[in-house]
Amino acid sequence: MSSALHTDRYELTMLEAGLRDGTAHRRCVFELFARRLPGARRYGVVAGTGRLISLLRDFRFGDDELRFLRDEKVVDAATLRFLEDYRFSGTITGYREGELYFPGSPVLTVEGTFAEAVVLETLALSVLNHDSAVATAAARMSVAAGGRPLAEMGSRRAGEESAVAAARAAYIAGFSATSNLEAGRVWGIPTMGTAAHAWTLLHDSEEDAFRAQIDALGIGTTLLVDTYDTRAGVELAVRVAGTGLGGVRLDSGDLPVVAAQVRAQLDELGATGTRITVTSDLDEFAIAALAASPVDAYGVGTSVVTGSGAPTAGMVYKLVARQDAAGGWVPVAKASASKASTGGRKAAFRVCEDGTATAELITVSDGFEPLDTAAEHDDARPLQVTLVDAGDPDTAAEGPSGVRAARAHHARVREELPVRGLALSRSDPAIPTVFADAASRARRDQPARD
Repeated sequence: MSSALHTDRYELTMLEAGLRDGTAHRRCVFELFARRLPGARRYGVVAGTGRLISLLRDFRFGDDELRFLRDEKVVDAATLRFLEDYRFSGTITGYREGELYFPGSPVLTVEGTFAEAVVLETLALSVLNHDSAVATAAARMSVAAGGRPLAEMGSRRAGEESAVAAARAAYIAGFSATSNLEAGRVWGIPTMGTAAHAWTLLHDSEEDAFRAQIDALGIGTTLLVDTYDTRAGVELAVRVAGTGLGGVRLDSGDLPVVAAQVRAQLDELGATGTRITVTSDLDEFAIAALAASPVDAYGVGTSVVTGSGAPTAGMVYKLVARQDAAGGWVPVAKASASKASTGGRKAAFRVCEDGTATAELITVSDGFEPLDTAAEHDDARPLQVTLVDAGDPDTAAEGPSGVRAARAHHARVREELPVRGLALSRSDPAIPTVFADAASRARRDQPARD
């Protein structure tokens, strides 16, 4: 399916006007960034770039799309002819999927003509704003879990396509499995799931339900023990399955108290190896509250797929440089109150000392000077990679292999955060964003965009 109409009308009306006055063919640089981190969080996690690359392949105006634009009189005939042959031929650089970002980080940089770059605004923002919000929430939950496995099970709390994207983003940021089978099929994410309360209620007795589940799935399955009475359910589960029962799931009650009681009961019954999984409206704070409890795994639904109170990453897509009529590069920026941006092409680096991040360094090229490279910053890690080169996407970022690579990268870079950056409380970003002239010729600290 074409992704070309996953866009806002004003992008095409700007295109039409630009084709009329000739400015549509000017070379431009657009930048996708966040002015601030939502919820006063200390870091964000980039997710969605692999999906965006795949969607860019399908950004084509076919007969159906062109017919709709013509029938609705969205653009004129000349613009329709341009769109008929549309192919993005520019370059896209950006942070690797799974990377951390901070206020002002140039998460994505799109270089091309105004005509081919402006129409990507809505698609890029819808993908990265959603996926990065989920990934950031998932990373915070992963930190709170402290190494215990997390399963994403929030499909019923999201749109059918966003549910698949959310499962992908959560896996990149540290979750170990999903309940969503489409996410497993498309993205290679491990899937999990056994039974809901409806299974117990279907049967004439809880014992019948447990026996039927064990007959089908074996004693290694996880039994949901709180449909009626949790203590009685645990006793019955061990009696039916034996002390080799794989696990029990708790979905209600005061979870720290109930988990401790169930662990003690399982041990008394000899089921010392039976694992305890808890669910029930968990978020990062509830998970952190269970840190000292005898819990082996968590299942998270609504909170993770909705960004745990921050359903969007708040990123924007702004023109930061363009060529003038003579072909010279001109930095451009908004000066609006509380929405100011920094013009110019940018290179981004993570400054580290003894393996710990200390700053997000953004060097800015105001004109013709080349962007900084790693050679100018031997104390820092370059953050940008080429995602699309002259219209040719980087296939390594796509598909299940791209997801696995993003997950591994996220695990590595999260280790760079200072300890205070892992806290769940509201605060300033974990590290400051520092802007400097390209090649550090006149390095200066500036406050992050606000």
